[in-house]
Amino acid sequence: MAVGIFDSGLGGLTVFDQVAKDMADLPVCYFADSANTPYGVRTADDIYKLTCDATQAMFDHGCNLVILACNTASAAALRRMQENWVPRDKRVLGVFVPMIEALTERNWGDNSPPREVDVKHVALFATPATVASRAFQRELAFRAIGVDVEAQPCGGLVDALEDGDEMLAEALVRSHVDALKRRMPHPQAAILGCTHYPLMQKTFQNALGKDVKVYSQANLVSASLGDYLKRHPDMLGEGKDSVFLTTGDPRQVTDRATQFLRRKITFTAA
Repeated sequence: MAVGIFDSGLGGLTVFDQVAKDMADLPVCYFADSANTPYGVRTADDIYKLTCDATQAMFDHGCNLVILACNTASAAALRRMQENWVPRDKRVLGVFVPMIEALTERNWGDNSPPREVDVKHVALFATPATVASRAFQRELAFRAIGVDVEAQPCGGLVDALEDGDEMLAEALVRSHVDALKRRMPHPQAAILGCTHYPLMQKTFQNALGKDVKVYSQANLVSASLGDYLKRHPDMLGEGKDSVFLTTGDPRQVTDRATQFLRRKITFTAA
């Protein structure tokens, strides 16, 4: 396959959907570790092992490049994978890079010292494991100074979205935004630090207010991937048709994915 997209569940389909719109001819191997979702409440070692296992499965399907379209995996496992595990002829990339590029308005390859940026107060909404890792704050600190990040762990939101319970998801979003605004009453920007969360972007925006700029990952990751493939065409694997794999029940995951994207997506057993 040309490119692998990994998520612990269905959230990465928001990235796949945008990639399919931007690069319609690009074959993708999407891998959902549905049997082990959610990752956001697991330990770092557990997340690392599960992410390596899933990534190896995509390598075995012919992918040279895998996108971890899962913020929890990107936060808890990516750096360790790149340093100790990824084969030299393969690449594994995360989803923080495009987000921080957009927020700081500087390219990832820009290695100049951290500098002042316009946005000073940033709200981060993410899973408990992503928040606990402080990976977003660490990467941001390499590139910007004077930015106050207030992180809100959004417990229960991924489960509600995976289950298709929109009413519960909306109530949870409002609750989590209220909790964050008690600590940071006037954020200038908000990061939706989970690929499930774009489904609730309008709810986040309404709860935060129209003056808060909300950054969602699907568009940014797709654009970054397109640019990366232009610069590294050797990372394109072989393949003509997209495939969708899951460690869960393929029929159940297919039904939920079809509801998730509002178009037919058929999963098979990994």
